[in-house]
Amino acid sequence: MAKILIAEDERDIRDLIAFTLRFAGHEVVAFPNGEEAWKNASAVMPDLIMMDVRMPIMTGYEACERIKSDPVTAHIPVVFLSAKGQESEIQTGLNAGASEYLLKPFAPDELTRRVKEIISNNAG
Repeated sequence: MAKILIAEDERDIRDLIAFTLRFAGHEVVAFPNGEEAWKNASAVMPDLIMMDVRMPIMTGYEACERIKSDPVTAHIPVVFLSAKGQESEIQTGLNAGASEYLLKPFAPDELTRRVKEIISNNAG
């Protein structure tokens, strides 16, 4: 399956996402903030990056912009996970370079299905 990098500052949510994706057969590397996700993205070289928007140290938006500005990691799809569903929030995420914006809370089977779709759409 795919290698997925997760950045989520809330441990319970991070653990739930990691468990759900590992159960679906993916390899998961998780970080508690956007800065660590950005700094480790080129070493991990995931097939997909999933990030919360609101995190300490560096927001998901900032981390996404840095990941997308690096030629080594620019091709990696970034998906935002957020409870903030306002159109302006979604647009900010897409403007930062994200390919998807998923709203929390989500059911584990929904998350697994969307990840599979995103990865298959970006394959090739």
